[in-house]
Amino acid sequence: MTAEDYYNRGNEFRKRGNWQEALNNYLEAIALDPDSSAAEAKKMVENILGYYCRDMYNP
Repeated sequence: MTAEDYYNRGNEFRKRGNWQEALNNYLEAIALDPDSSAAEAKKMVENILGYYCRDMYNP
């Protein structure tokens, strides 16, 4: 799979609310292409989780 494929899969998981799988796919995309759009998407998901799920995400 390409970085773009992982990025798109991450977006699908994010839309379904599966944050962990979204992050996993974004990380795979970033590993293949550090300049991928997945880097920004990963930051966005981390910000969302940090704000809404403080207790779960930051034990």
